[in-house]
Amino acid sequence: MSLGKAMIHARKPKAAAQGRALPYEHRHESSEPHEGWPGQRVSSAYTMQKPVLVLNASYEPINICGARRALILVLKGVAKTEEEQGAILHAALLRIPMPSVIRLLEYRRIPHQTRALSRKNILLRDRNSCQYCGAVLPAGELTLDHVMPRSRGGLSTWENLVACCHSCNRRKGNHLLSELSDIKLLREPRPFSLHTSRHIMRMIGHSDHKWRKYLYY
Repeated sequence: MSLGKAMIHARKPKAAAQGRALPYEHRHESSEPHEGWPGQRVSSAYTMQKPVLVLNASYEPINICGARRALILVLKGVAKTEEEQGAILHAALLRIPMPSVIRLLEYRRIPHQTRALSRKNILLRDRNSCQYCGAVLPAGELTLDHVMPRSRGGLSTWENLVACCHSCNRRKGNHLLSELSDIKLLREPRPFSLHTSRHIMRMIGHSDHKWRKYLYY
């Protein structure tokens, strides 16, 4: 289970499960008010998907989530807004500032290893860059490579999986790195640590000065 799900999981309202629009749910390419919340102005998809920094009750940064998820947590009373984006979600009887930083109202204990081993998290750890040639690519243009091939006993672990472009993946094939002279690892693969999470938070939040005092710039 990912850190976001493990640490700040909150059930969506029943209406969402039945397929009805949540009162704060974004709909693409529409200027009509949302069902269940008359008068709401639709915000842009970009605004609803902007990254939001999640703090523990102690103000320790623990996660990043989308603005829509953050808004749900605030409306459910799970978190409060500490910093705002500047955008406003308008409704007939309510104006809600979109959050940039939220803080959980109850302290959540964070285990040492908080991220599941998954393709998404491997790409996140490796910053969407091929670990052999260094090319930075969209997620759809990357694959995962077993440093020690599975056919030769390699396991699917943090230390043996890396992001890899398709070209390098074909070149490496089922070889060990020691058998190749033209392909080498750029950095040693390691488990997703708290240090890794903080580094990624800083990278994503670099353009938002409101995050800086929480990430110890």
